Formats: sequence, structure tokens, C-alpha cells
Amino acid sequence: MFQTALSQAALSQAALSQATLAQAAAAPTASTPQLVLAAVAGIAVIIVLIVWLKMHPFLALVLGSGVLAAVAGIGLTDTFTSFSTGLGSTVAGVGVLIALGSIIGKLLIDSGGADRIVDTILDRTPARRLPWAMALIAFVIGIPLFFEVGVVLLIPVVMIVARRMRANPILVGIPALAGLSALHGLVPPHPGPLLAIDALGANLGLTLGLGLLVAIPTVIISGPLLAIPLTRWVKLPPPVSVLGMSDDAGTSGGGTSGGGDAGAGTATTTTSTSTARRTPSFGVSVLVVLLPVILMLARSVIEMTGTTGTGYGTVLEFLGEPLVALLITSLVALVAFGTGVGRTLQQVSDLVGSSFAPIAGILLIVGAGGGFKQTLVDSGVGDVIASGIADAGITPLLAGWMVAALIRIATGSATVATITAAGIMAPLATGLEPTQAALLVLAIGAGSVFLSHVNDAGFWLVKEYFGMTVGQTFKTWSLMESVLSVVALVVVLVLGAFI
Repeated sequence: MFQTALSQAALSQAALSQATLAQAAAAPTASTPQLVLAAVAGIAVIIVLIVWLKMHPFLALVLGSGVLAAVAGIGLTDTFTSFSTGLGSTVAGVGVLIALGSIIGKLLIDSGGADRIVDTILDRTPARRLPWAMALIAFVIGIPLFFEVGVVLLIPVVMIVARRMRANPILVGIPALAGLSALHGLVPPHPGPLLAIDALGANLGLTLGLGLLVAIPTVIISGPLLAIPLTRWVKLPPPVSVLGMSDDAGTSGGGTSGGGDAGAGTATTTTSTSTARRTPSFGVSVLVVLLPVILMLARSVIEMTGTTGTGYGTVLEFLGEPLVALLITSLVALVAFGTGVGRTLQQVSDLVGSSFAPIAGILLIVGAGGGFKQTLVDSGVGDVIASGIADAGITPLLAGWMVAALIRIATGSATVATITAAGIMAPLATGLEPTQAALLVLAIGAGSVFLSHVNDAGFWLVKEYFGMTVGQTFKTWSLMESVLSVVALVVVLVLGAFI
């Protein structure tokens, strides 16, 4: 009896100690002015290191987190404790999903499945509808592909189509870029939306569904419709070659072009090797791309209808778990894009291994962003800023967009903008309904693509591929990104008013 009572007392004391520690961690580490100064100092250090000193975002985020913790009054021995915790939890929650998405994208490209999607849509599209077709192509293949990969894959197609139409490449290029950019900023499993979902505790399936809903009108307005006036403002001649090489030898895809840069060369080699094997059909290629979307959306429908307790509801809830959905899709891709088109098991294994190298930097940046976010939260900075936003009467959706847009303009990085904005807005998300939390993710994603300019690698990538001047790139790419961001915000606000 005595030992039992003693054990219970010890347990109670341990629970009390844990509660005390939790309260201490949740409490602000300094006064409000000092915490505001800490936030400004941390973000300023990140901006200066990335923009002026050209430091890699991973190191900039680590140092920015350290400065924030020090100014916020966190002890020296605990300066990076929150950072390490946030990095670990973020990579655990998001890193595996990014890795699985990379496997799917690599297999899709290397098998020729992406080219098959492009060829099939273009072959069945009248010339006057080609800008819309390019937006559709970018929208479909942009789901599993990172933005830079999509650009390398689609720009040769844009140039070929513009040459054969004898048209301004802006007419078909802007719709393709709009499709890729919208998916990059709004729809998981892209890194930015995934990170914001993790930071804000939003439902992934619900965010995916709403993200697609927001992306459709956004791409239409900022893509095919915006391209028409842009072709009048920036007159580019029809291309006489594709990345310095004639397209007489082929008709489509990244494999018809050569030269250019390392990315284009990779696309060329990949596609040429895939032509020696069977190419997956259009139906199979589209099915694999959309499979994780279907599974995660089915889970969201089950949860919203309250049928998770039924037999089929339990199964769909399991299959729609993001990790399970992407794992299933990866296994299907191994067959559909690997052994199913004539590759050996060893060749498929080598392809999977090669898909991880390009995402190493992304994983480090995302992880460091999670560490920075956790430092914001644990120091109390997030609560202070969130309270200020609430007191100012700004809606969380608009505030999230504004914070992300400002960081995007300052750093040029959509991922850093999403990371920082999600960390600042996290306290406000705790009391939101699931739908509003998902819309907050989308508002931040919309702000993260606002006004790409000279500090953004995407700006120079588009400039060089299209052969434009800096001024022309501002009038086309930068303007398109800004319109896309604002239109997405408007759609998010409209949805937020009605659901």
C-alpha cells in the first residue's frame, strides 16, 4: 500500500513537472518589444545572408534561428534546442512525402510517361486551343514534378509549338508556366504546401482538394487569358530553334531538344533512353499521376461525411493517409514505369536511388525552415505577432498572404516565404476550423509566389530559356506571378466567405 501510494505520488509529481515544463515552454521568453525585435532580427539576418551574401538558405535559416533565439532571451545552451526539434519533426512529417513524390516524378519522366501525356494532348488539340492545352499539360504533370523539373521538361515543348504555330512563344509559354507555378505554390505534395500543412496542422486531403479548386480559375486567368495581352506588350519572334537545336529530328517532349544547360541535357538523355523501351500509355501515365490525389481526396470525403467508422470508410481512411497514398503510388509507378516498360529490377532500383540526389537540398531547406518555425513558436514570438495581427483586425487569410508575399519579395524564395509565414501564423491556426486552416495554407502559398524578380532563380531560368531581356522578363514572368498570386488570394477569400 505504502509503495503503491509512493509510486502514485511520484507519478503525480512527474506529471506536474512535465506540465510545468510545458507551460514554461509555451510562455514568452521575454517582453513583447524584445520578442518583436527578435523576429525582425531573425528574419533580417536570413534576408541579408540569402540576398546580399548569397548564402545557401539552409545555413541562412540555421543562423537566423540562432539570432532569433538569442535576442528572444533563450539561454545560450538552449539556442538551437527548438531548432533541432523542429527540424526533426518537419523532416519526419514532410521529408518522406517529398522523397516518395520524387520517386514518382523520376520514373514518370524517365519512362517517357510525361512525354506521352504531352504528345497525346497536343496531337488532339486544334492550333487555336494550344495555349489552353499547354496549361492543361502543365497542370497535370505539375502535380508530381517540382517546378524546375517541369520547366526543363516543358520549355522545349513550348518552343516547338511556338515555332510550328509561327507564334510568339509567350502565347504558349505563359500558360505552361502558370500551371506549373500554381501547382508549386498551392497543391501538395509540393514542398511548400506540405510544410505549411505540417506547421498549421491542416488536413492534407482537404487542402489538396481546395488547392485544386483554387488552382483551376487561377491558372485560367493568369495563363491562357493573361497570355493574350502579354503577347502584345512583349513581341518575341517565333523561335528558329529549340535551345539552340533544330527540332527536325523529333516532334515533342524534353527529348527533342539538346544543348541549353545541364537540366535540358538531362531531360534529353532520359527521354532518348526511354524510346528504346516500351512507353507507358496515356491512360496509365495519367492514372499514376492522379492516383495519390484520388486516394487523399477520397479520405477527405469519408471524413467530412462522417463514415470513417464503416468498413469501407476505414479502408479509404487508411489508403488516403498521405504517406500510404504516395507509397502505394510509388509502388504502382515501379511497375507501370519500370518493369512494365521493360526495365530490369536493378535498373528500377538505380532509378529510385538517382531520384534522391536532386531533393537533398530541398529536404535540408525544408527541415531548417521547420526549425526556424519551432524557434518562433517556442520563444513566444509567434504568439506576439499573431496577437498583433488579431488586434489589427486583419483576417488570418489576408495576413498570411501579406507575410508570405513580403518575405518572397525580400528573399526570392517561395519555400522560405512559406516557412516563415507558416511559423508566424501557426498560433492563429490553432482555433480555426479545418476548412479555414486549409484555406490559410493556400493563402500563404499564394503569397509565396508573388512578384518573382532578380533575386529569384526562376526569374533567370525563364529569362534565359525564352531569350528575353530583364525588362521583358518583368513584363511577362514577373507580372504573371503577381497576377497568379492575387487571383489565388481572391479565390481563397471568396471560398473563405462561403465555406
